[in-house]
Amino acid sequence: MKILTVIGARPQFIKAIALSHAVARTGGVEEVLLHTGQHYDDNMSGVFFRDLGLAAPKYRFDLGGGSHGHMTGKQLAAIEDALVAEKPDVCLVYGDTNSTLAGALAAAKLHIPVAHVEAGLRSFNRRMPEEINRVVSDHLATWLFAPTDTAVRNLAAEGIGADKVHLVGDVMYDVARLIIDNPERRTPILGTLGLEPGRYAISTLHRQENTDEPARLVAILEALAGLAGTMPVVLPMHPRTRKTVQALPQAAAALDKLTVTEPLGFFDMATLLSQARIAVTDSGGLQKEAFFYRVPCVTVRDETEWVELVELGWNRLPANIEAAAISGAIRQSLDAGPGRDATPYGEGNAAKAIVNLLRGEAATAGAAG
Repeated sequence: MKILTVIGARPQFIKAIALSHAVARTGGVEEVLLHTGQHYDDNMSGVFFRDLGLAAPKYRFDLGGGSHGHMTGKQLAAIEDALVAEKPDVCLVYGDTNSTLAGALAAAKLHIPVAHVEAGLRSFNRRMPEEINRVVSDHLATWLFAPTDTAVRNLAAEGIGADKVHLVGDVMYDVARLIIDNPERRTPILGTLGLEPGRYAISTLHRQENTDEPARLVAILEALAGLAGTMPVVLPMHPRTRKTVQALPQAAAALDKLTVTEPLGFFDMATLLSQARIAVTDSGGLQKEAFFYRVPCVTVRDETEWVELVELGWNRLPANIEAAAISGAIRQSLDAGPGRDATPYGEGNAAKAIVNLLRGEAATAGAAG
């Protein structure tokens, strides 16, 4: 069986390592990696291949930047050419990026079965480009690999057949276990930044709904600056965020109070997150990763796909995206202490389950054909 895997953005590189390792340990399965170049900076892309031991992609394009339509269109054409050349049994896509949508569309139009990892997530906010990408990809997919019970229920509510949906857990937890089970893989990043375990905050900001709205971005930065009065706040700066803040003089005063770094590699970021006191983010992946390390989180968005974390008390949403509300949510999170313990994302063997399911079902489909 041949799998062509489409990746393009930082979170997908992390997810891909778990599945690529599972493929390598499984006989009769070949994986071809295609990197769209949606994230193309070395510190957003190349560093993850080096850190995680991910094989160099067979196909590497530079199709990042531009509007959503232009980016997705260029990716669609390039992925189609690769699919025609490779003739895979499965096209596998991750998550909710433009690369995800382009991969799913290209494969579906060529009648190549699509496997969607992290299926069934919903913010129920169609203004988010990511929501459109994930919904369309789910409805094109032959195999929908859901990370949680909530995701399974979302897919059922949309009329997707239960025979297509597989509850496997979250591949991000597979990767997080690299640090949880092997603390010696932590890096010296805390010492480099002059931090003490449990006495600093970590933040990431990259969602378009925040970076493209100056008032929201300034409010978040002002709340982080207020938190910096009680503990250091580390902000690895996403290129999109950096571009926006350069045009916002009012953000400069807030940034001066933060420890701003370039985007960090997987093990540096995992080390920082695993020993932080609190995380403040608009990232989907970081909300989960914080939970894996049992670090409380405040998500600076209007909604979250990971509703389990809110229900368990590990994640909070501010009442609105204004500095006072964000600061209030941060204080509540710090005062509340740990949330309830649970394992909503599986036991850390999602990638193995995915490969075994694909191998078995693709073989059955091939025999039937």
